[in-house]
Amino acid sequence: MRSFLYLIVVIFLFSSSVNACDRCLHISKAAYFSSASALSSGACSYGSMATSFFAGHIAAAIPSIYKDGAGCGACFQVRCKNPKLCSTKGTTVMITDLNKSNQTDLVLSSRAFRAMAKPLVGADRDLLKQGIVDIEYQRVPCDYGNKNLNVRVEEASKKPYYLEIKLLYQGGQTEVVSIDIAQVGSSPNWGYISRSHGAVWATDKVPTGALQFRFIVTGGYDGKMIWSQSVLPSNWEAGKTYDAGVQITDIAQEGCDPCDAHIWN
Repeated sequence: MRSFLYLIVVIFLFSSSVNACDRCLHISKAAYFSSASALSSGACSYGSMATSFFAGHIAAAIPSIYKDGAGCGACFQVRCKNPKLCSTKGTTVMITDLNKSNQTDLVLSSRAFRAMAKPLVGADRDLLKQGIVDIEYQRVPCDYGNKNLNVRVEEASKKPYYLEIKLLYQGGQTEVVSIDIAQVGSSPNWGYISRSHGAVWATDKVPTGALQFRFIVTGGYDGKMIWSQSVLPSNWEAGKTYDAGVQITDIAQEGCDPCDAHIWN
């Protein structure tokens, strides 16, 4: 039965990912927040650690990108279209919040906004003065080098009755759509963790002892299980971060033929 549910989830995400056409080039506008704290305290619930991702190049995104939290942690290359002020390279941002405005697809941190400017004295300040600029953007893989996926146990966790976790340093270009949990052992009895909000997952059925996880990741035509065989020790603590011992580096494939000619090179 569980395998059947996996299949349904993968098929559903496959369809929505193809329609979203993440890697195609999108034309829109972007604004910026003058304070990065507005993004770090955002809907993804990364908290103050958000400003440490990609040197503070973070952004809020519209619902079609946020995807009820599944889009948290996704990376996008963004460049503005003003040839006098903007470089052709742009910058990479990580999604940490939901943008509810219908004026722009993205709201960037001021640091990310300035990074779109040409490397000329004063160009970044002149760009900030624009407030809202025309942009083009597309999804790109998140690159954390050789860093493993980390699992942070949230402060709301109450051992042994309740567990909240947040995934950090998910590389590649896929989304985690399902998480299973079990005690480490030869014949594990798998349960599941539900997405609580943003990037946070939670369960009130916490196995005893050391814990292992199975992550179902998908995007475009891709869908697979990544098994982390020993993540949380038996003495896990709220507020601590644990190395999952695995990396998620897959690059999503997409059935996006109409946009193929517009992929950003």
